[in-house]
Amino acid sequence: MAYSYQLKRVDFIFRNENDYEKVLSATIKKKPEDIINELISSELKGRGGAGFPTGLKWKLTAESKAPKKYVICNADEGEPGTFKDREILSKVPYKVLTAMAVCGYVTGATEGFIYLRGEYKFLEEELKKVIDEFHYYCKEINLDFTIKIFMGSGAYICGEETALMESMQGRRGEPRNKPPFPTQAGYMNMPTVVNNVETLVHAFTIFKYGAKKFYDLGVQYSRGTKLFSVSGDTPKPGIYELELGMSLQDFVYEFGDGDTKAVQVGGASGFLVPRKKFKDTAIGYEGKLVGISLPTGGSMMLFNSSRSMFNVLDNYLEFFREESCGQCTPCRVGCQQLLLGIKAVKRGEKPASYLNKLLKLTETMQLTAKCGLGQSVANSFSSIVENFREEMIY
Repeated sequence: MAYSYQLKRVDFIFRNENDYEKVLSATIKKKPEDIINELISSELKGRGGAGFPTGLKWKLTAESKAPKKYVICNADEGEPGTFKDREILSKVPYKVLTAMAVCGYVTGATEGFIYLRGEYKFLEEELKKVIDEFHYYCKEINLDFTIKIFMGSGAYICGEETALMESMQGRRGEPRNKPPFPTQAGYMNMPTVVNNVETLVHAFTIFKYGAKKFYDLGVQYSRGTKLFSVSGDTPKPGIYELELGMSLQDFVYEFGDGDTKAVQVGGASGFLVPRKKFKDTAIGYEGKLVGISLPTGGSMMLFNSSRSMFNVLDNYLEFFREESCGQCTPCRVGCQQLLLGIKAVKRGEKPASYLNKLLKLTETMQLTAKCGLGQSVANSFSSIVENFREEMIY
């Protein structure tokens, strides 16, 4: 079956529709199970990168028996190259608040939090004003739901949902063992829904326009649209809403500078795709779209021929070494050894074959690291070393 896709820009997320009161009041008149079924039928998946079905997450939390439940908006946007959630909270925050309130109604939660990245403190004052206005409307329609802002402290690891909740409870931001999952035992050990900022905005779109409108966008297994933070060697840096399912070649035609040799999909924790694989790589979730499918939290960094892939990898490893929480040995020691290893090869102190040992180390980290930080180091390391080995040596 021939693959066909035309890159198309969409405008749902930043469409400035000041009718959240109407959307909220109409939605909470529906039965909770009907709202959940609508989310499930839309096939909305988490836009933070992991891609867990949003409707299922809400359903599991709603089914949990507990005296207290919570809703958390994960606005700890720390992935290098990602800057979309900041714009959402600046331009259409009421869409996020509305989706959080609907989630509270569906799951039985009466309290929600926006976990705001420490570097985004400049958003706090304006957000509080919007939240106060939103609370006033919730009282008007007799909806028992309040939202507070929790400021992060600039730790990348707190983008991981369990580390985020640990920090909210006054402990070190370190990931928990799973299970139990947050839908069973999250914040304060109570059932908790944790959704990314963009995920909640898509939920608002579904509540307003219906599941079919969302489902009809994108492709099989990758429904709807996605916000992309485009940066690097591009004449069109910025934030764009596009349908999921595009090939990387289509993306490069639109945003490249004519000399794109690689694209980093998903930030430092994602994969670097070389020019020869652009046509065979699609942006989406599971399923054979054009060859291989790569999900992304939104970061798309383009590199042209002037860039050293060794320097790119060196920069990523410095970042991971700095941001590792140090809780587990594979990540704490592994990040250091990978960084020392590529520098030793570059200086000629280790033979080129030593890169193979480092690749084996990343495989071990992928299997044994406690959370996504240590596990995802293998993504960028292996994709850069395997596709640009010559730049690691000379």
